[in-house]
Amino acid sequence: MTDLTAPNLPPEESIDYIAGSCNIGKREIRRRQTVAALGALVTMLILFSFYHYNVTRLDRLAIFFPMIMTSIGFLQARKRFCLAYGLTGLFNFGTNGKVQKVISPADRAMDRKTAITLLFQSTVISILFAGIIFFLPIRHG
Repeated sequence: MTDLTAPNLPPEESIDYIAGSCNIGKREIRRRQTVAALGALVTMLILFSFYHYNVTRLDRLAIFFPMIMTSIGFLQARKRFCLAYGLTGLFNFGTNGKVQKVISPADRAMDRKTAITLLFQSTVISILFAGIIFFLPIRHG
């Protein structure tokens, strides 16, 4: 039986830090998947409330915030790369919260570039989703 919630990951011991590409292990990936799932749940609840309370189009743009939480969590898990760790020059393949520093300035620069790209992608996804929700004809009853 295949685990549909996680990308195909090698055993924890065989995952290594790769500058600009992989800076978190299985435990950290699971954390990001949890964040993405919670963000998706909050997004769905807010969408339901839009229908139930018949909010204005402008109010619908608030969907951006849970959606960015969802997209950042999803992309981090999918790419095996933590945005915050990438920006701060850290990585973790062990216990959650037990981070190590990236020594090489070139590797830190690659990680920062990847982190900024991931943030940009998440923002674009969230803006597009909020735009779709803005223009949808959502009416109660």
